[in-house]
Amino acid sequence: MNYLSVENISKSFGERTLFSDISFGINKDQKVAFIAKNGTGKTSILKIITGEDTPDTGQVVMRKDIKMAFLPQEPNLNPELSVEESIFASDNDILKVIERYEKALENPENTEEYQKAFEQMDIHNAWDFETQYKQILFKLKLEDLKLKVKSLSGGQKKRLALAIILINKPDLLILDEPTNHLDLEMIEWLESYFAKENITLFMVTHDRYFLERVCNEIIEMDNGQLYQYKGNYSYYLDKKEERIAAENASIDKAKNLFVKELAWMRRQPKARTTKSKSRQDDFYVIKEKANSRRKEHQVELEINMERMGSKIVELHNLSKDFKEKTILKNFSYNFKKGERIGIIGKNGTGKSTFLNILTQSIAPDNGKVVIGETVKIGYYTQNGINPKPEQKVIDIIKEFGEYIPLTKGRTISAAQLLERFLFDRKKQYDFVEKLSGGELKRLYLCTVLIQNPNFLILDEPTNDLDIVTLNVLESFLLDYPGCLIVVSHDRYFMDKIVDHLFVFRGEGVIEDFPGNYSDFRIYEDSTEPEKEETKTTTDKKSWKKDNVKKGLTFNEQKEYQKLEREIKDLEEKKKEIEGIFASGELADTEITEKSEELQKVLDSIDEKTERWFELSAKMEEA
Repeated sequence: MNYLSVENISKSFGERTLFSDISFGINKDQKVAFIAKNGTGKTSILKIITGEDTPDTGQVVMRKDIKMAFLPQEPNLNPELSVEESIFASDNDILKVIERYEKALENPENTEEYQKAFEQMDIHNAWDFETQYKQILFKLKLEDLKLKVKSLSGGQKKRLALAIILINKPDLLILDEPTNHLDLEMIEWLESYFAKENITLFMVTHDRYFLERVCNEIIEMDNGQLYQYKGNYSYYLDKKEERIAAENASIDKAKNLFVKELAWMRRQPKARTTKSKSRQDDFYVIKEKANSRRKEHQVELEINMERMGSKIVELHNLSKDFKEKTILKNFSYNFKKGERIGIIGKNGTGKSTFLNILTQSIAPDNGKVVIGETVKIGYYTQNGINPKPEQKVIDIIKEFGEYIPLTKGRTISAAQLLERFLFDRKKQYDFVEKLSGGELKRLYLCTVLIQNPNFLILDEPTNDLDIVTLNVLESFLLDYPGCLIVVSHDRYFMDKIVDHLFVFRGEGVIEDFPGNYSDFRIYEDSTEPEKEETKTTTDKKSWKKDNVKKGLTFNEQKEYQKLEREIKDLEEKKKEIEGIFASGELADTEITEKSEELQKVLDSIDEKTERWFELSAKMEEA
């Protein structure tokens, strides 16, 4: 069943065409992601679909009686309403019944009003609905219903807007970057909710794990053309690669044919009679195809990093409280060369405060931060760029100089640098306020990196960046030789970039986990929750809990955990092969092959188990 059809829509701003003649449909139970580069009009398409904007040409046709909801990047909520008032302000008859019942409960002496409200709950069968909506509020951590919207954080506002939408159960839900401003716990709950609910989704998101686990179709806008993929993110990557390979092969074929036809066209006019008119027309089609080029521009990142001395950054017994909330408590840590640390934790546990103390933007209540003389910190904050009125893109870069130093003594002009960050000469003279959210983030990233830091701090760098830019940024960071600290809710990004994690538990508790985010999730899911509150130590907490890995270095701890997983996988493989032998269905030619495979598995189990015992013995000796 078709819910919505987008028919030949186009949109331009002045001389700039965002997109033209775009058509696609959204059907019942589809979970569709829309992927395109920053600045190509993703948000504009969402606004046209939801009626907030109109296309220059074309139309959007929606099926009658379809209830649609839109979750924008920045929720539009009345700041003067409370959380509860915001929920009940939505146009939902059952919610109105529940609201009257909730008010009647507050005035139990008015028995007549209470009786009427109770009966209405029965008539509308609102009891189940009330239970479901309270479960959603509980899951989204919105227990304090009396809080005013204006006192909520960005993450709380996003959760409230999400709760209002989910409670009202729309037929079609449009989402613009739904995971922005949510902490990892909320993202994983939302991911699970969407994956199992029969809800039709159309979303723009850069969260690749979210794409992988929620979406069953991906629409990509690439060089002005739409391509549809009936599968999740992995399927999309495979099929896109095949499509590009086929396109390149087609172009190569056209080039060869073009050379042949060009020779024919250059012959004497008598060789080209009127009978050859169709061949002449075909020549121009072939020429256009042969000269076509994929516009695969990528951000080029380069850095002239200064060498680090032996002293990098030392944190000595840091403590910090805000009112009655403990952010840090006697936290110490010495950063080493080339460390790559990810920071995770629920919103409000002090991640950004920790970074501000580290960069000496705010002072700790106790303790001190010692920064080495050779350390140059680059800090990418969530605040981004604050341009002056009518400031142009190139003016932002020229504040750092007309020419910027690169590696090996080379320099580059401000205009050339912007071209490397995908701002062409025309775009460089646009006003900064006209840039899309992703373009603003890309420009800000440029201003941080051109200062050539050797200690790089990135606070939510992935918000609003398109997937192409994310892949390039990841490649750059993998080769980055300096120290790196990343705060991000992008699990895919964290898995690729960091070696270990600072886990902010709240109340000043920070634990050091030796692994990436997926390692952390596996460990968390396999560990019984602690019954007693975790006690804060005076040193950096290491990831020990009940099975403390005393006597092991950081790398040995990581190796020990990896061995446990690998041995478990090998044991399962051994059982699988033995089961094949037991079935008696192997042909004579397969028996030798499977025997050799089994022997390799057994040898690998012996080798890894021996190393595991070595590390276990080292732990016991400590």
